[in-house]
Amino acid sequence: MGKERADLLQIYYFMRLTRAVEDRTRTLFLQGKVVGGVYTAQGHEATTVGAAMMLSEGDCIVPQHRDLGMHLVRGTSPRAVMCQWLARGNSPTLGRDNALHIGDIHHGIVPSISMLGESLPVACGVALTMKMRKRSTIVMAPCGDGGTNTGPFHEALNFASVQKLPIVFIVENNGYAYSTPTYKQFALENLSDRALAYGMPGESVDGNDVLAVIDAFGRAVEHVRSGKGPVLVECKTFRVRGHSEADQAGYVPKELREEWLVKDPIKRFEEYLTREHILTPANKAEIEAKVKAVADDAVSFAEQSPLPDPATVADYVFAPDGPIAIVGEPGALDPRYVNALDRRIGEPFNTVVEARFSAPEEAVRR
Repeated sequence: MGKERADLLQIYYFMRLTRAVEDRTRTLFLQGKVVGGVYTAQGHEATTVGAAMMLSEGDCIVPQHRDLGMHLVRGTSPRAVMCQWLARGNSPTLGRDNALHIGDIHHGIVPSISMLGESLPVACGVALTMKMRKRSTIVMAPCGDGGTNTGPFHEALNFASVQKLPIVFIVENNGYAYSTPTYKQFALENLSDRALAYGMPGESVDGNDVLAVIDAFGRAVEHVRSGKGPVLVECKTFRVRGHSEADQAGYVPKELREEWLVKDPIKRFEEYLTREHILTPANKAEIEAKVKAVADDAVSFAEQSPLPDPATVADYVFAPDGPIAIVGEPGALDPRYVNALDRRIGEPFNTVVEARFSAPEEAVRR
């Protein structure tokens, strides 16, 4: 598995932070403070955090609506996320949108597209650009089980395979495409088998076991970075809540939900870390305090941020003239090219406490 103890605590921290930020978002939604719908990913934390932790500086992701964990690992500020949910004027989309329709070029995050599956051809375009420019960058492109039944999914896999693009496709199979269970969508036991039709390796993994996720994506990233072309990894997980917070998910059998609650990825990882004497009562309390401080700060910052100025409604409708810079090239930090426009005043969003968790020295030595 190859991760140091400090890395494991960092992974645990990001899993806890992902859930905490989403829990706070859900509360704000119930208070009527969120503009639009809320889509959360309780149960996905091992998949999103574990996969993103295997990337290197300069790599890219093209996340979708349940991939907050990927955003946080790659450097998106919880402040920016909360401003986005509350549609504030200083949010990444300047209050013009909600949910995780955000990107951040200087962190290698390409914005998602609401039509699920449509982001995958975009990911291929990013990967092709990097290959043509002889960069070592690889791209991670997730979609849900329902997204694999769309045309863009198959077109993207075929194109990526033919062109040997540096891309890791991820299927977050959470059991339901909105209200349609997988057994009514597919005659396959493993959606990773679809990779075989396009001549690329495919692997299915327990998406609620972060250690298994790390192993699988370690292999996938190594394969792709070595120039052998794309890989498809299916992470089998479960969407504990409804499609959105407006969906009570009455179509999910009670016993099925309870079965998956026992497999909660955070609880499982916490038990492992405790058993291995990596997570102690002391550093667990420190992580819990840090998670609460970051989440509290994000909510406070967003609630005190201004609403959009109506006079700016026509701003940023069209892209600027000229070529768009990419990660690592001159001009990439130009505010015009950064979808997360938190840099237009010269400073990025930051939290009052560092977004990452620094493991105590004694935890690293054990």
